[in-house]
Amino acid sequence: MSGADVVDRALEATVVPSFTRVGSAIRARLEHWTPIERYDLAGRVIVITGATSGLGHAAAEILARDGATIEVIARSEHKAVGVVDELRAVAPDCDHGYALADMGDFHAVRSAAEELRARHDRIDVLVHNAGALDAELARAPSGIEQTVASQVAGPFLLTALLLDALRAASPGRVLWMTSGGMYTQPLDVDALEPDPTTYRGAMTYARAKRAQVTLVEMIAARLDPSSVVVHAVHPGWADTPGVARSLPTFRRVVGPLLRTPAQGADTLVWLAADDGEPVRTSGLLWHDRRPRPAHRRNLTKKADTPDERRRLWEWCVDVTGVDIPADRT
Repeated sequence: MSGADVVDRALEATVVPSFTRVGSAIRARLEHWTPIERYDLAGRVIVITGATSGLGHAAAEILARDGATIEVIARSEHKAVGVVDELRAVAPDCDHGYALADMGDFHAVRSAAEELRARHDRIDVLVHNAGALDAELARAPSGIEQTVASQVAGPFLLTALLLDALRAASPGRVLWMTSGGMYTQPLDVDALEPDPTTYRGAMTYARAKRAQVTLVEMIAARLDPSSVVVHAVHPGWADTPGVARSLPTFRRVVGPLLRTPAQGADTLVWLAADDGEPVRTSGLLWHDRRPRPAHRRNLTKKADTPDERRRLWEWCVDVTGVDIPADRT
């Protein structure tokens, strides 16, 4: 075991240093991370949801500077146009674009996918980054709770609809931005439809993130990795507008230890850009450029049963009306 391995294990065991900017700074130095700006992504097409602020915006700008063509999926046309203008300013040689969709509105997701397929025969990377932690229960147009609709069902639907374009990249990459908060919640399909009388935004968010990580493993098990690879990544604790809005006390306490959006997006960008380990593996959860366990507690591990996984898949197929057929032999 190398010295970097020993330090990494110590950081992971104590959580707080691992998730803050302390962890990323130490790991980058000890493990000699390839600087993100050294990647050449000319000719690659990357679709990013939730790219108008926070981690998604940081990732979009970094990837554009590396030469990628960015397609933004956003709810607001005003914000989408603003981001595309920014990307064209930093990377004018690429034809950046956008499609409009609330990821919880399945009709809009279908329309956005149709637009993207019309513009691109090949999509190299699909990034599921859109997400918010809502204090009050809200319903998506489908009637599903908004957090679950936009962070579980909507991404499942978009992945299925763009699968052929992703396969054309050989391999395409599907990356899900999750959260360390998922470590606190077990997989519970019934809880994806929360009781309005006991609704708690933070818990619903964590349950959705748990479902994301499970779906990543299940989709990866179905798809030939030479065609499409699938990964989840959690960013640690980053100082984003979403954190400022939804977790003001946490932000005040952790304060200067929070990662910048660029630091929080680093592993996501690395998974999108690097042609080494990110495409030699599939179905993993990553943090600071290393694969991490999906469970830290026996409670969540015991709940992650084959039957509950089957129920999650069937729920996604039922609410979206699409399936992701297996292509592994």
